[in-house]
Amino acid sequence: MNKTQQKIAAGLERAFAEHGFTELGVDGLRLAADVSLRTLYKYCPSKEAMIIMALEHRHSRYLAYLFEGLSGNRQQIADELLNRVGRWMDESVSEGCLFHNAVVSYPHSEPIRNLLEQHKTDVTEKMATVTQLVERRSTLLLIHEGIVQSWPILGVTAIESAKALLIPLLSETD
Repeated sequence: MNKTQQKIAAGLERAFAEHGFTELGVDGLRLAADVSLRTLYKYCPSKEAMIIMALEHRHSRYLAYLFEGLSGNRQQIADELLNRVGRWMDESVSEGCLFHNAVVSYPHSEPIRNLLEQHKTDVTEKMATVTQLVERRSTLLLIHEGIVQSWPILGVTAIESAKALLIPLLSETD
């Protein structure tokens, strides 16, 4: 991505996170991206393309935020990983998962649905690798999704509950 694309992607991601996928029209999205309408359409010829660009940007930011620089034993890594999920949720104007919200807003978009699936697969695979719980991928997915989807209701309690579920899994495989 060039600098203009990065700027557009970051602005669109922020706008969709703050306003959802249906509230803002193209002019509002153009303002959020801080580019001309012509430039916005050059890189994103449709609203679906704008959503895809924003989600791809969020995906790479999220993976970097969660997994870069993790160190320590499995217990420390798992603890820090869940703390990072909580900080992300707290700092990211979050009403649940932006990928799920995009699919709800555009249920017939196969590219958006594919991005949701890819995002969840990548997060789960990386969680399984860093915690060395490769055989428990589906459990890790449920723990992660439980945090993300319950965050608007539970807040930080979601992290505490997730740790209570994950710690016994780590002990089982030691």
